[in-house]
Amino acid sequence: MATFFFRAVASDGKLRTGSLTAESDKTVARELRKQGLTPVYVGTEQKKGFELKLPAFVRGRRRDVLFFTQELSTLLNATVPVDRALTITGELTEHPHFRFIVLDILRVLKGGKSLADSLAVHPEYFSDLFVNMVRAGEASGNLAAVFERLAEFERSRDELRNYIISSMIYPALLAAVGVSSIIVLLTFVVPRFASVFEESHMKIPVPTLIMLEVSKVVTAYWWIVASVLLVTGVIFRVYVKTVPGRLWWDTLRLRIPLMGDALRKAETARFARSMATLVANNVPLVQSIGIAAAILNNRKIAGALAEVSQGVKRGEGIAGPVRKAGVFPPLAGHLLMVGEETGRLDQMFARMAEIYETDTRAAIKRFTALFEPLVILVMGVMVGALILSMLLAITSINEVAV
Repeated sequence: MATFFFRAVASDGKLRTGSLTAESDKTVARELRKQGLTPVYVGTEQKKGFELKLPAFVRGRRRDVLFFTQELSTLLNATVPVDRALTITGELTEHPHFRFIVLDILRVLKGGKSLADSLAVHPEYFSDLFVNMVRAGEASGNLAAVFERLAEFERSRDELRNYIISSMIYPALLAAVGVSSIIVLLTFVVPRFASVFEESHMKIPVPTLIMLEVSKVVTAYWWIVASVLLVTGVIFRVYVKTVPGRLWWDTLRLRIPLMGDALRKAETARFARSMATLVANNVPLVQSIGIAAAILNNRKIAGALAEVSQGVKRGEGIAGPVRKAGVFPPLAGHLLMVGEETGRLDQMFARMAEIYETDTRAAIKRFTALFEPLVILVMGVMVGALILSMLLAITSINEVAV
């Protein structure tokens, strides 16, 4: 038996705190539910002032939205009024800036606006998908279930994004270290050998001569190279922010071997997860496609969804137009055809999301499995060439000395 501290919400929306002696935290949670309380925190550690701290991973804008969605889902399922649920969520929010956002949403709500309209005041946090889902939930009177689906959507999207980022950290770090090593060799190590050859007036081997010339260029004109790279980077960023530039860049990325396949599958998973969430809450199909297209990162795929939307308007269904668009993997069209035939389109979108989230992880793993040894090989060849050139030079000096 141990003492567990708890923080729970009563049916009137007020917070209750205290402690119970039980065998496990699950037993305490079960007892609290019997008393009509919804547990928010149960643990052996007593929080100072019983202020529940967010987990360490809840950082950044998307993590704040995920936490907000999960808390509202819990509280609304406990039949806590919306305004009271927002107040509690604001109290539990760790980041002051996001707490201000939640309180501002509450202010707008109390001013007579709906919850969806209140969320729409902050589009930088709440996407069209989020707002329209909440609006559908308010219209159907099933707001708690909507927030459950939104919490699952945000959680799935966050997990996939984290997996992609974590998978790319090591290859990027490996490439950065390799490039840095080559720059150090060319700017600090090789010039020391150059001074030795200049004093000896001996014939320099061709590989060593090439290495010395490259080193001179890098050492004397590095600022020009850096300036060109900087200007090119700025021009590229400005161009990519334009509509034609973004479309060109997104189209190019889809053509990159292995990486393009991973990006396509990631976008397919994001589209399917969005559609599953929207369709399950009776948002009209054409409107759902428009909302899902707006949250995609790739403009090439998002632009193709305009034709899919037109096909739906013409009564062609969604499976046929998706296949004609040619931007999604072939399996996606077949899955949607089955969904239309069985009348379970929302479930098929959810299944499609699961399939392509798994495929995205596999594609990223394949890419990193090839990219890591490729980077090691390229950097090894370049560093090896530099070292070989220096060894040839040392050998030449020894021969002259003999």
